[in-house]
Amino acid sequence: MIQIKGSVTLDDFKKVVIDNEEIELSENLIKKVHESFDFLTHFAENKIIYGVNTGFGPMAQYRIEDQDRIQLQYNLIRSHASGLGEILPEAYVKSSMLARLNTLSLGHSGIHISAIELMKELINRNIIPVIYQHGGVGASGDLVQLAHLALILIGEGEVFYKGERKSTSEVFELENLKPLQIHLREGLALMNGTSVMSGIGIINIIKAEKLLDWAISCSSLINEIMGAYDDHLSEKLNSTKKHSGQQKIAAKMRDFMFGSQMIRKRSEHLYNGKVQEEIFKDKLQEYYSIRCVPQILGPIYECLENAKKILVEEVNSANDNPIVDVETQNVYHGGNFHGDYVSFEMDKLRIAVTKLSMLQERQLNYLLNPDLNEMLPAFVNLGKLGLNFGMQGAQFTATSTTAENQTLATSMYIHSIPNNKDNQDVVSMGTNAALLTKKVTENAFEVISIQLLTLVQAIDYLDCFEKLSPKGKEIYTDIRKIVPTFKEDIVLSPEIQKIKLFIMQ
Repeated sequence: MIQIKGSVTLDDFKKVVIDNEEIELSENLIKKVHESFDFLTHFAENKIIYGVNTGFGPMAQYRIEDQDRIQLQYNLIRSHASGLGEILPEAYVKSSMLARLNTLSLGHSGIHISAIELMKELINRNIIPVIYQHGGVGASGDLVQLAHLALILIGEGEVFYKGERKSTSEVFELENLKPLQIHLREGLALMNGTSVMSGIGIINIIKAEKLLDWAISCSSLINEIMGAYDDHLSEKLNSTKKHSGQQKIAAKMRDFMFGSQMIRKRSEHLYNGKVQEEIFKDKLQEYYSIRCVPQILGPIYECLENAKKILVEEVNSANDNPIVDVETQNVYHGGNFHGDYVSFEMDKLRIAVTKLSMLQERQLNYLLNPDLNEMLPAFVNLGKLGLNFGMQGAQFTATSTTAENQTLATSMYIHSIPNNKDNQDVVSMGTNAALLTKKVTENAFEVISIQLLTLVQAIDYLDCFEKLSPKGKEIYTDIRKIVPTFKEDIVLSPEIQKIKLFIMQ
């Protein structure tokens, strides 16, 4: 059981979203939410408070009569539940729900505790709202996507429940849940924030961490089987460049290759005074995709760490408007709902993951091209050259997928389009940025899946399993449990898909 106290960590998201641990609300959190609601209820009397007794957005100039205030909130939710496109996968929605619950629990939203308690029940019972991917511009937050979450809370719309898509009203009846009754401004509070882009972003980060680990493993394994020299990964060389990411990647690769009998020591082969050739048979230095991995993955590691920091800060921030402050007995109007922090980080992470996929694709090409590696058959073909094709077809998929990533890496952060009667004249496109990063990350897993299958085929051709490092042997064994060695041509799509599912879990 995870207790929500007003601050959540990346590990909390993993436990709740991936491991399906339940959550509970701390007593102090409940107290703060009550205090915030009670304060706003009294403070709003005889004052003009945006979203309490005014219209929304460019319609904020219109006063809403007391008898229409509650209807205003329902109107807002229903009118903005206008998303289209593909449905957001359940894990991303659950992550968004946890993010929204947490930010509304900080005591700065003036929301009634019943909204938070109902969200808690939905999370714990795995009742997942149907939310569409298209709709948010990320300026007044994720208005459209969060409207679909709010729609479920008032007992309308659709949810996923026990593997089926059902009406919310039907599921609420089955689970003995009562729809939320709007008290003051629950409609606006639920919708006005960055929780969907942040929820997607958190899952992107969790998956990107796995992706980077696999990229390090694949890069280490190709160094092994190609018999690379040891010094480009040495602590001495990498410590001369003062970037922590580069140093960490090099250290991880040294750790992976510990115990390998295939990595060559430059001192034994080239510093021994015995090399007499005028033209050297062996390359003095490896290709960049093998030799420069710490320098390439290093900034990607640092980008991921910074994205993690920013996204965790965002989900622990009040990203509502207006902001209720019980301590100063005031309500502040501003723009905390603006998604630029998330949008910028998702753009940077998407570029980083794209570069990672480019590195792995180049390593794959090195394995498949005998003119480059000078030790493997074309396309690591273990059958009869000319008659069989090995990994030739799979390379097209890896190249195509990498090219798609390169196109998708274009920034959304700078694609502001004014809308909302020009009230939202600068927008973040944060949700779009997070969704594109989701796609690029999934694509990168496909490239690495193809690379892994090629690596184990190469190990079989070289008959070098016994010389591998313990971690290299472990990866070979895991992949071979999924796809046995093949010489005759087989349909590769289902085999590669199995590897993809394995490395993403």
